[in-house]
Amino acid sequence: MKKSSKILLTIAGILLLILGVVCLFKPVETLFASAWLIGLITLISGLMMLMFTFRTQMFLPNSGTRMLSGLLQMFLGIFFLSHSAALTASLPYVFAIWVVVEGFTLFIESFDFKRFGFSCWWCIMLLGLAAAVLGFFGLSNPAAAGKTLTVLIGLGIIANAICYLVALAGLDKLVTKVKEVVE
Repeated sequence: MKKSSKILLTIAGILLLILGVVCLFKPVETLFASAWLIGLITLISGLMMLMFTFRTQMFLPNSGTRMLSGLLQMFLGIFFLSHSAALTASLPYVFAIWVVVEGFTLFIESFDFKRFGFSCWWCIMLLGLAAAVLGFFGLSNPAAAGKTLTVLIGLGIIANAICYLVALAGLDKLVTKVKEVVE
């Protein structure tokens, strides 16, 4: 493996590590950046849907609904980008509602696992119940939910950074094994 490839992976890992730490220490800015990114991705997704619609309308039925969906996504993306404070304020609520719904879903599904003989069904049940309770806590305390969200984002980014840096150690072994298989 070229040394430049290792340098690029090292730089990516270090940059992600820095970004993760910034997310942990700047929670409000992380929520604003997340809201802005959601707006940008929604806008781009809507644009791609419109382009897809125009290219396939001759042979795919219901192109009007896809066009409407694309226009709606673009409108939402523009709205999110121009009103990022409103989206930022709603993210903790959206996050909390999602956790409640997923928690209840896991709780209910745990009984299906029990019926099929999965011995750890009760872990799924307890974790689902815990998630639902934490989601309700997030709804009652959106500031804590927002901080939790930014901490999870930061920790996730730091985990990726660590994976990149740890992968450096295994790259030489991987390249050697690939060469052995190819030859």
